[in-house]
Amino acid sequence: MLIVGLGNPGAKYDDTYHNMGFQVADRLARLMGVQIKEKTCDAFVATFYVKGEKTVIAKPQTYMNASGGSVKQLLGALRLDPRECIVVYDDVDLPIGNLRLRKEGSAGTHNGMRDIVDKLGTTAFPRIRVGIGHETKGELRDLVLTKVEWEYRDVIAKALDDAAAALKEYIENKDFDAIMRKYNSHKK
Repeated sequence: MLIVGLGNPGAKYDDTYHNMGFQVADRLARLMGVQIKEKTCDAFVATFYVKGEKTVIAKPQTYMNASGGSVKQLLGALRLDPRECIVVYDDVDLPIGNLRLRKEGSAGTHNGMRDIVDKLGTTAFPRIRVGIGHETKGELRDLVLTKVEWEYRDVIAKALDDAAAALKEYIENKDFDAIMRKYNSHKK
């Protein structure tokens, strides 16, 4: 199994809205007792086994909008089908702090996901979207590349923790339907 957290490499992007996937990957790595530090396929990865099954957590280092190449390389190197890959990323179309888990679907407005769908040639892979939506007006690029505002830190932290917990449960139990029921947000 491959779990990919999307984000942008470099300290200047730490704690930005666009790095929600990286933050979930880091939280999951802590929960599983591993460190994401090995470099392969244009990504930093951590590898571990649960019940004899290999799992890789990856953080592509290609910048968000070019994530597809790294994901495709990783799937090839691991000899996995796209359905064995879960992608975690920020979503401006969801209310801030909400989670949306799906087995497949379109890329929506997310350029990183568009690149992954384009490179893989399919939308049939699971994903966890972390809501960062705002009532703010202005350029989308300006929002996603800004640091999370203090007033949203707690709600974002809970969403990131929940996403990592959902992934841990999936790794241990392989029941994506159950984690969708448990973790999908229905807040208004």
